[in-house]
Amino acid sequence: MSQRKQRVEQRIKEEVSMILQTKIKDPRVEFVTITRVELKDDLRFARILYSVLGNDAKKKEASEGLSSALKYVRKLLGDSLELRNTPDFVFKLDTSGEYDIHISQVFEEIEEERKEREARQERQGQSDDSETDT
Repeated sequence: MSQRKQRVEQRIKEEVSMILQTKIKDPRVEFVTITRVELKDDLRFARILYSVLGNDAKKKEASEGLSSALKYVRKLLGDSLELRNTPDFVFKLDTSGEYDIHISQVFEEIEEERKEREARQERQGQSDDSETDT
């Protein structure tokens, strides 16, 4: 990935975050956090990934709020970027955080099962030792 593309992605992330915090008064986007920007190599299209605190209803509301603010955000972004063309973009819910939590839970369950299995094996080993002592 080119350094220019990385810089533009970071700049878009910062600018869109700032726009959502300071310029958008829609309460539906109040708890939206921009997590990542994926920009095409030609810098003409981007996916702006976001996360939302809350349940599925909050996520749906945030999606609707972002959709309604899309053109305004693009105009403000174009005013602040020093690019020849402002990239077209879409907002997309970033579910990687939820996936990370799920994977962590799976690992915790595996670890608990491993400890239980070791404890059973240890108890069986102790009972085998007591039978040989008599």
